[in-house]
Amino acid sequence: MRADIPLRSSLRTRLLAVCVLVSLCSIVATAWLVVSVTAVAIGRERGQTIADDARVYDALVGFAATHPDWRGVEPMMRALARETGRRITLTDENRHLLADSDGRDSRSAGSLPDTPSATVDALAVDVALVAGHGGEPSDRIDPRAVGPFRLTAQEKAALRVTASRVLSSCQQGREGAADIEIVQAPNGRPEIELDGRVLTAGDRCGVDILLERTPTEKRAQAQLGRLVNACLTARHAAPVQLADDLTWTPSTARGAPNSRAVTSCISTARRDQLSPYVAPPALLFATAPEQKIATFFDLSGANRLRIAGVTFVVLLLTVTVTLVVGTRMVRPLRALTGAAQRMAEGDEDARVEVTGDDELGRLAVAFNLMSSRRRELEQLRRALVSDVAHELRTPLGNVRGWLEAVEDGVVAADKPLISSLLEEALLLQHIIDDLRDLAAADAGALRLHPEDVDATALLAQVARAHQGSAGAAGVELRVESPQERPWLRADSLRLRQAIGNLVSNAIRHTPTGGTVTLSVRPLGDEVVFDVEDTGSGIDEEDLPKVFDRFWRADKSRSRQGGGSGLGLSIVRKLVEAHGGTVHASSVLGQGSLFSLRLPGMSTGRPES
Repeated sequence: MRADIPLRSSLRTRLLAVCVLVSLCSIVATAWLVVSVTAVAIGRERGQTIADDARVYDALVGFAATHPDWRGVEPMMRALARETGRRITLTDENRHLLADSDGRDSRSAGSLPDTPSATVDALAVDVALVAGHGGEPSDRIDPRAVGPFRLTAQEKAALRVTASRVLSSCQQGREGAADIEIVQAPNGRPEIELDGRVLTAGDRCGVDILLERTPTEKRAQAQLGRLVNACLTARHAAPVQLADDLTWTPSTARGAPNSRAVTSCISTARRDQLSPYVAPPALLFATAPEQKIATFFDLSGANRLRIAGVTFVVLLLTVTVTLVVGTRMVRPLRALTGAAQRMAEGDEDARVEVTGDDELGRLAVAFNLMSSRRRELEQLRRALVSDVAHELRTPLGNVRGWLEAVEDGVVAADKPLISSLLEEALLLQHIIDDLRDLAAADAGALRLHPEDVDATALLAQVARAHQGSAGAAGVELRVESPQERPWLRADSLRLRQAIGNLVSNAIRHTPTGGTVTLSVRPLGDEVVFDVEDTGSGIDEEDLPKVFDRFWRADKSRSRQGGGSGLGLSIVRKLVEAHGGTVHASSVLGQGSLFSLRLPGMSTGRPES
């Protein structure tokens, strides 16, 4: 069968051409839809991503502004992760894991992106991501970072009572003002808000009493003033008097310091004062590995009609091409199916017509070959069953006959009879063992245990094992050893079994006074074992059959005289399992020579 199929005739080429045609039509029909919606979808997705990032960033900055460290932040991160569908991870500036919304135990962040989404620092907020809270802070310090300015519980309670009185006073005469309420500053101080504006000193509601600083605020403000003046002194600038709203006036009459220096020192002093009360800077990684772009369709009636028309044309073209190509493809497949059904019904001559040289044509050729091989195997199976039945019939018939004679009282169950029955049982066991070895070899389950084997010593062992049977048959058993002791890698037990089968067969077919010679020799990279006898020999036309199962040169010979008919088959299987070959030559009336060729090793004992 030819190995190559012309590219033009290949079924794969035809299928590829059909797929390309249908794909091109589908691409043209859908490309404009993809172009029209992808840009909008990506824009919306990008906007949502930015909004989610800002939301996550703002929440984490708020946590950092109100906590001295990052402990306890994971519940907030998990809630944000569920709401945004993103994985949120915080690490320190050395990329050591601080918290993860996935709750991972690893203390490294090697799987995170190289660039963080943002740096979370309540004392240096990212103005591009900060959300509200009194507008963008000029010094980039988050307004929620109040540190020592946070009021005590007693101060908050007292101010809430005062705020309630102020609110009641403010609501009098303002029936039309709906948006007046008490709000709370980041440090816990209540404030009166009217129409979104916090009331300050001098307002008609009389909030001056509410604006008086508490002892906590006074202490924090005094500390901040000292830090600012220490910074100015270090810069050789005059001290200033700092107000509650961070405005300042010169403390001495010798001149006002540079405003830039004061502004810088105020910012530096605030960071120094708040640092113990806020969490250290952290790297934020907000990733969404499973996030998909959410597309949407907003098409007019004309566009819907156009889509329907294109869809119909593509569908019609696809159905037409599929029917034409499918019919041509199905025809030979139906022929194969019919032949397979006929074969299943017992038709051993089921065949299909080969109509081409493509893949289906080669499938038809392979089917015909399979059908022929199946017929041959079925004939071999029938012959094997017949041979096995024939081989088992004689010993079983003998055992049954003797047992019936004992049961009828014709023969006494004495020791000679028991010995005869035992011999028949051993013959049956021998047949079963031979069949088991052949079955294992056919299934590839014949186990070998290779080792370094001295071929000369192995041949001597086989000779000693068969010396008794040779002497009983009146046959001389000789061993010829070479000067060089060849070695090979083999299973010594299986190799002795193979050579032993040849020796047993040679002794059985050699008349009294004959000779069986065993020899071994190196031949190139191989080791050759020879078993030669001076027996009756084998006819030339029978030589190709000597390794077939249950074959005997003398068809009239019984199993007791002719063996199981499986020995030479086992020899061939054992030799093939070792990667070798077996060959037989004979001259009728003069004797036979069986040679085993096996892969060898270098002469001399291998190094240990």
